[in-house]
Amino acid sequence: MVVEEGLEYGPAKRRAVKQMALPARTELPDNDALEDAVREYIALFCADTQPTELAALRALALLWMQRMAQFRPYLGGAVWHGTATRLSDIYIQLFCDDPKSAEIALIEHNVDYEPRTVTGFTGGPVEALSLSSLCQPLNETVGVHLLVYDHDDLRGALRPDGKGRAPRGDLMAVQKLLSSPLPGESET
Repeated sequence: MVVEEGLEYGPAKRRAVKQMALPARTELPDNDALEDAVREYIALFCADTQPTELAALRALALLWMQRMAQFRPYLGGAVWHGTATRLSDIYIQLFCDDPKSAEIALIEHNVDYEPRTVTGFTGGPVEALSLSSLCQPLNETVGVHLLVYDHDDLRGALRPDGKGRAPRGDLMAVQKLLSSPLPGESET
């Protein structure tokens, strides 16, 4: 469901519980275990297409990060961690001095977006500005979600995750990912 339908981990877990007719309180694998399974699935069934799709999504994310550079953008989620496919959305976290400033920037540039409230990485509510953006290499419209955090939240945002990895990357980190060769390509 994560790879083939582009579902996020939470909704995929809930649907799996429902499809298997399990009790709602059934213990489920944590996100690290789910990510490992997604990587294994991609390696087995999508190895020929996923690296190119991931690169296209990262390039689109970089474009939006550059557009929103004044708000200290960080890429997170499957596009950052390398498990995204053409069906994945892009999640960019903005760390703003004024939470309304990112929304004002979108309005000033005539960008259609939908504001909503989601659960952020701290567990509390966060404003998300969701929009659709054409990813030309994929010839698909991709969901881009700009999650607006307070500037002070940046301190906790950079702590390594349970696997010791950076949970998100800034502009320079995403540029570095894009300049790295795709699996199977040689560096020339």
